[in-house]
This record gives sequence, structure tokens and C-alpha cells, in this order.
Amino acid sequence: MRIDLHAHSNASDGTDSPAELVRNAVLAGLDVVALTDHDTTGGYAEAFDAVRGTGLTLVPGAELSCRVDGISMHMLAYLFDPEEPEFAHERELLRTDRVRRAQAIIERCAELGAPITWEQVRRIAGHGAVGRPHIASALVEAGVVESVDQAFTADWLANGGRADVPKRETDPVEAIRLVRGAGGVPVFAHPGASKRGRTVSEATIAKLAAAGLAGLEVDHMDHDEETRARLRGLAAELGLLVTGSSDYHGSRKTVRLGADTTDPAVYEALLAQATGAAPVSGKDR
Repeated sequence: MRIDLHAHSNASDGTDSPAELVRNAVLAGLDVVALTDHDTTGGYAEAFDAVRGTGLTLVPGAELSCRVDGISMHMLAYLFDPEEPEFAHERELLRTDRVRRAQAIIERCAELGAPITWEQVRRIAGHGAVGRPHIASALVEAGVVESVDQAFTADWLANGGRADVPKRETDPVEAIRLVRGAGGVPVFAHPGASKRGRTVSEATIAKLAAAGLAGLEVDHMDHDEETRARLRGLAAELGLLVTGSSDYHGSRKTVRLGADTTDPAVYEALLAQATGAAPVSGKDR
């Protein structure tokens, strides 16, 4: 059984539509895939329709923007009730702030000599929630950089870079409370991804575990073998589940669906904690 619990569609910053994501998950030989767009459930309806008759199981989720100890981090939320009002309101605040931030970053890029516009970035994002990857694509279109990766440097969009602008980020303890309050299950996404910037300390992860964190995403493209071993040991010490996933973004990243996967027993343990929603099985539709 092949289970990938972290994938994005163009409802946020992926390039596949939700339906294309489902089709590509089937082609990749997955049995289960989670749709975890940033701060939004906007891709759910299309993905639910697309999974019909495929044999694939779709896990509804989201990836939340958080900050603790001055460090940005992401929280994966699985199987929550998307209509629960308190958590829905927080996701709306995060999405609204994405627009403010994107417009401010575009203005800074223009001041630095990059000929990009809000209209261009909005076109690239389509119906999805605007994010830095869309601005990076605009910089590529404008010939400012050669690739999206080159846009995420100190010269442009990297955290603390010349064009970076702070965004709204939820305290992770509050995020855990909101996710649990909506019947969902919270997992810390790529906690050891040091090439993205500073990472959260083990002491802070212990505090998050005490607040109700369910697991750590250990098997991830941004973790080398030493980091995976360290995080696996920490998870065992704290009684946390260990997940694995691709963090697929379509053509925006080179990683493929199913590059890393989650053990079926861990998947069942996540399901056992969820009360807000259930996976959608293509076999039953």
C-alpha cells in the first residue's frame, strides 16, 4: 500500500489542477494521496469528483502557515471539518494576508528593477491562493532569473531576502488547538528542512507534542538520512507518529508523487484520531 500524505494543487501553489493531481496519483501507483493546499480547502470539490471510480483514496487536508520562536514552519492538518467556524476563520485570515503580502513583494521587486506586475502574478496563480512561487514564476517570465529556485535566494524571495515581506502566521500551539477543535489531526511538516532557513528546536517540538501534535513528517525530500534518523528518534521519544510524503507541487518542483511514503500502520493511526472528516474512497463512489 503506497500512501503519500502531502501534495499540492493549483488551488494553492501547485501546477496540477485537483483533478490532474488525482489522475497523476493513480498513474504514480498510489493507493492514498492527501490534498494539502496552503491554508485552503478550495480544491476539495474538484478532487472529490475526480477520485470517483479510480480506486484511489483521497485524504482531505491543508498546510498551515505558522511561526514560533521567530521561525516560520508549516503544519499539516488532516481530516478536519472544513465548515467548523473558528478554524475556517483562521484559514480565511491567512489567505487574505497572502494577497497583501504578494502585492507588497511585487512592489519591492519593481523597486529593485524587476518588471513584474500584480496582474501577471494573478494570471499565473489562476484560481489558486497567491504565493511566492507564483511571483517566482513571474520573475522567470520577465527574464530576471532563470528558474524558480533562483528566485528563492537572498537577492529576491528567500526568507529575509531583499524582496521578502513578512506574512501572517499562526502560533503552532494555536494551530494545533484549531485543528483538533475541528476534529482534525496535526502533523509538523518537514521539521528538519534546514535549507529553507532556521528550524524549530527539539525543545519546542516537545512543547508542541504536549499541546496535541500527532506526528512529524520525517521522510521528506528536504531531509537527509542523518536528519531522518534524528527526527525518527525524537518522534519515538515523544510518542509521535512518523509520516512520509513527496510534498508534490507538479512541475514547480522536480519531486514526484510517491517519492516518500507513509507506513500503512501510521496512516491507520492517523485515521483513528480524526473525527472531523473521513477519507474519500474512489472505490465507493
